[in-house]
Amino acid sequence: MHMFRTASLLFRLWKASKIANTVNPLTDKRRTHKGNMENKNHEHYMNIALGLARRAAAEGEVPVGAVIVHDGEVVATGYNRREQGADATAHAEIIAIRSACAALGRWRLEECDLYVTLEPCPMCAGAIVNARLEKVIFGAHDPKSGAMGSVVDLNALPLNHKPQVTAGVLGEESAELLREFFAKLRKKI
Repeated sequence: MHMFRTASLLFRLWKASKIANTVNPLTDKRRTHKGNMENKNHEHYMNIALGLARRAAAEGEVPVGAVIVHDGEVVATGYNRREQGADATAHAEIIAIRSACAALGRWRLEECDLYVTLEPCPMCAGAIVNARLEKVIFGAHDPKSGAMGSVVDLNALPLNHKPQVTAGVLGEESAELLREFFAKLRKKI
């Protein structure tokens, strides 16, 4: 009888929850090894994004890289190109979103995940919401303009879409790349 009450309570809590993408605790069969596998996948895709960020740095751009994954396959990539393109909107995330829309032939990226080395800014977070990306996985927090928890949290607003957010994946590596870039830039000045 006690087990039935617990299960009933869990079901009611899950059903009453208004959190997006909540898992039903009664039917979820995931085990911890899946979590470990997911972390390895996160690190794999984030390493691709870090490679793109290094490319951006080599080209004199702020080192931020982004990867969009659909069904386990990379469908789009991007890295900062603001200086080269003289375009304030040429952030890694925006470039990757545009590329993914073109590759998939649609603007809704509901079954796609975005991996980016730096927490998205308000502009990019808005594009993420508008593109309906399912998940955002980022490396380093951005204490100056992060819009997924650091300065503001777009998911806290009553918007029509709220992606799942995972922060800190290879965060130290991402932050170190940014520190090195800005240290070199300061030495030139």
